[in-house]
Amino acid sequence: MKKRIMLVGPTQSGKSTLTNVLNDSTRPLKKTQDVIYGINTIDTPGSYIENASMYKYLIATAQTASHVLMLVDQSRLTEVYPPGFAKTFTCPVIGVITKLDLASENANLCIQQLKRIRIIEPYFWISLKENTGVEALKQYLLGKQETFEK
Repeated sequence: MKKRIMLVGPTQSGKSTLTNVLNDSTRPLKKTQDVIYGINTIDTPGSYIENASMYKYLIATAQTASHVLMLVDQSRLTEVYPPGFAKTFTCPVIGVITKLDLASENANLCIQQLKRIRIIEPYFWISLKENTGVEALKQYLLGKQETFEK
């Protein structure tokens, strides 16, 4: 069974858009209500990280993931992740800072947030609008996926 990459992040942080990119898909973008399994991904609703009572569903869903991508939206600095949250998962957790093209003054705060939730570098800075950093993330994940499957 091929394991998928799970995306976690607040509402409108770019999870579904990045999911489409990772799946080479053009699925219409709308608020994700349920967990959606794609070819390569698991797209989770923002409400799952925005409500502590839903953490158990993220943790359970991650059991079938090869990696977890935790997204931080550079344009809207909402603190949705509890301190040390990345250590909850048994698979590797990767920090992704989205909307690189917006609010560059928040860059250091994004890094601080990823460190607070205990994600180690490398962090990936992406703009889905400008298609910046996406290829580097895909190559990193592809390399990790091949390592994982061996």
